[in-house]
Amino acid sequence: MRAFRTALAEAGELAVTEIRAALSGMEGPVAEAMLFATVGGKGLRAFLVIESARLHGVEPQRAAKAAGAIEALHAYSLVHDDLPCMDDDDLRRGQPTVHRKWDEATAVLAGDALQTLAFQLCATANVTDAARVDLMASLATASGIRGMVGGQARDIAAETATTPLTLDEITALQAGKTGALIEWAATAGPRMAQEDTTALARFARDLGLAFQIADDILDVEGDAATVGKATGKDAGAGKATFVSLLGLDAARARAAELVDSACDALSAYGDDADILRDAARFVVTRKS
Repeated sequence: MRAFRTALAEAGELAVTEIRAALSGMEGPVAEAMLFATVGGKGLRAFLVIESARLHGVEPQRAAKAAGAIEALHAYSLVHDDLPCMDDDDLRRGQPTVHRKWDEATAVLAGDALQTLAFQLCATANVTDAARVDLMASLATASGIRGMVGGQARDIAAETATTPLTLDEITALQAGKTGALIEWAATAGPRMAQEDTTALARFARDLGLAFQIADDILDVEGDAATVGKATGKDAGAGKATFVSLLGLDAARARAAELVDSACDALSAYGDDADILRDAARFVVTRKS
């Protein structure tokens, strides 16, 4: 069995290689900002693409464009999320955010271009025409108003709401904001093979929620130097989170339950999915 950390690094490198290739020959601050925004991350979404593909007989090189696509789209979401009109953050992955390193206009354009690059990569993936269409259509849904953008809109609205969100409302919000792209990444493999996505979708839904709970815990317990971004912002803004509603111990317990459920969802794949089980455990033990 390949080590999880090795597989995570390899998948991230495959994704960045595809993004670099797509940007080859491009110069100027927008192209520089695009590449800057895509390096230094964990590469978890790229890893989910590569490993879900492997489970369905799609080798890593054929899955690399889809891995690059999800990392490009995720980077776009972070660049825009950090802008003053949204979270107004100065630090991301231990580095200045794009609008701080360059300027707001460059950050907006870099994010826009990363989003379109994601669909370009899906459109040129080495799979059947039907699979390419499925990848693009499902990514549009995952990243749009029914997914990530919708979740972000609910999150922004909650900041000025007269009453805090309930646990069910936060769960629904995060299923879009965080979970939708994680689910797309984990189901990209069977989509490329044109096979059933049910088991990996269930795995990803539990994984995505556990990931967000871990993020909420890091916002309380982590330090900016280790986490790579500002901490304590949720409490400072008075936002309802899994931690504020459940408490730290109950939040940890809920995350652990979700990891167990995510691992159970992979039973049909047997030992072949052990590296994905390792990923689920990593999500709730990470420090950044």
